[in-house]
Amino acid sequence: METQVAAMGVSVLLLVLALRRGADAAGSLKVDPTQDGGGGRGSDTISHSLSVVQRLEALLLQGNGSDVALRVETPSADEVKVIAAHALVLSLQSAVFEEILLNRNGSTLVLKESSDCAAVFDKFIRYLYCGEISLRLDQATALHKLAAKYQVLGLQQGITQYMTQNLARESSSGHVAGWYEYAQQAGDGALRDSCLQYMAWNLSSVLQGGEWAAISSQLLMTLLQRSDLVLQSEMELFAALEAWIIHNEPDGLTAENALRAVRYAMMPPRELFRLQTHSPVLARYQESVRDLLYLSYQFHSASPMHMAKFFDVNCSLFMPRNYLSPLWGSPWIISNPSRDDRSTSFQTQLGPSGHDSSKRVTWNAMFSPRWLPIGMRPMYTEAGAMQPTRVEGGRPRIIITPATSSADFAGVNFQKTVLVMALQQGKVVVKHVYNFHQSTEESGDFLAEADLHRRTSEYLVDSSLFLHIVVKPLYQTLITIKN
Repeated sequence: METQVAAMGVSVLLLVLALRRGADAAGSLKVDPTQDGGGGRGSDTISHSLSVVQRLEALLLQGNGSDVALRVETPSADEVKVIAAHALVLSLQSAVFEEILLNRNGSTLVLKESSDCAAVFDKFIRYLYCGEISLRLDQATALHKLAAKYQVLGLQQGITQYMTQNLARESSSGHVAGWYEYAQQAGDGALRDSCLQYMAWNLSSVLQGGEWAAISSQLLMTLLQRSDLVLQSEMELFAALEAWIIHNEPDGLTAENALRAVRYAMMPPRELFRLQTHSPVLARYQESVRDLLYLSYQFHSASPMHMAKFFDVNCSLFMPRNYLSPLWGSPWIISNPSRDDRSTSFQTQLGPSGHDSSKRVTWNAMFSPRWLPIGMRPMYTEAGAMQPTRVEGGRPRIIITPATSSADFAGVNFQKTVLVMALQQGKVVVKHVYNFHQSTEESGDFLAEADLHRRTSEYLVDSSLFLHIVVKPLYQTLITIKN
């Protein structure tokens, strides 16, 4: 231990001598006009922090005063890196390095790292000296592993933030599913949830990406079980699932469970007929989903009210996802959304059942950029004064109502979903999903983070707010429970 303490003292001395060579570099002068309590004079600061960082980087690159050699080896020993470092810097930045250095037997530390971590280990060490790092998408996971392993919390949090902010960035082979798998393994719940939400809300682009075929069966099932998936149709999801099964050739139980998570009742009868006659995967596993197909055909042949008397229509088979098809809703682009109220009308099918698919419902939607609840509006005591419905300082709100009422609405709750788009990494993606019955006021936080006045806001694309409205009929079970 005495030898280690003496070595550390020599390291400190060498560092001080190396840094003093740059002490005469030009720095910055900061003047604090506030008065102190003693002499009544302002406090001035002379800063050479940038030159100190530059000297530390030069110290690492040149190896001057190095007192420890880091020998980085991969498990197969096919790649070896040797980095001349300084025990004091490593110990100050990492508690793990501090413990290793206190218990070392020589001047060389042998570190076993995976190939991906070994490839970026020099970047990791440079961060310990300079406090900054440059990285690519394909290096993020390895650097996060190193930051977690050596307990460099600032770097670990910084890379997690980098990954969360770059989910939408284009990459040749895709990266979000890989980051999800890593976060799941590493126990990073925040990163895992961010990746999963991005994939669910932008599933159409994920299905067309290069990494879909390689996702794990666990991630596949997690996605299939969600009702908030945003995609063109259930048929698009089945086609992607079929491609995944053909590519990965999973065991029978995995394939059956995945196929049973498809919501066949949300497909028109003609699509179901086509699947049964043309899908090689369904031909192989048809017995596993026969009951679901039978229920789906019954759903299309009878009215939902009649169906609800005999079957549980609250199960996932009869619950729509967020489909972008015109039958389910409409896009809505609002130019200069902070200016004034806007309205639009659109039509959807009454429901996905073959009994209702030919019937149409007209919906009226109104957007208010600055709406206030009645209890928060200013009071007018002057007789005959008209109180405005919209005042300054309010929050955005959307109201969606049917243009007419109909007896066909009996037994059905229409859930409205508003998808809010944002521009991230030059790509328009779904940023938020809001579900409500009539007004976004029910969700409480509609566009709470959006600055619709700032032209550079990520919520504005060419000065317009991009929305997509989806109307989903949810059926009520009318089964009589026998005592």
